[in-house]
Amino acid sequence: MTSDDVSLYETEWLTLPELVEVLGEPLGRVRRLLDEFHLVGTRRDGALKVPSVFIVDGHPLPSLRGTVFALHDAGFSDDEAIDWLLAPEDTIGVAPIEALLAGRKSEVRRVARALA
Repeated sequence: MTSDDVSLYETEWLTLPELVEVLGEPLGRVRRLLDEFHLVGTRRDGALKVPSVFIVDGHPLPSLRGTVFALHDAGFSDDEAIDWLLAPEDTIGVAPIEALLAGRKSEVRRVARALA
């Protein structure tokens, strides 16, 4: 699936300097959040960017990390995981990121694990 195939959840894309500002953390800490999958990013227009919807109240969405691990276990790359999170998912009824934001973590991870 490519982002051309589906209408992705509308979100801004934040660069590393923007993440430093939004999170109020130094660049090294932001890189660690990415390395440890508290956040996940992709290269867009040459720069590493993270969907702003992954940040809630100045912090990474808590349910994102475990969900990204479940997607990696299912064989997804970071790019594929981001696309899946932002694309409408029939079994959930909304984009998985919307379900995570609504507190439906268990349902999203169950569907993610079933993809393996």
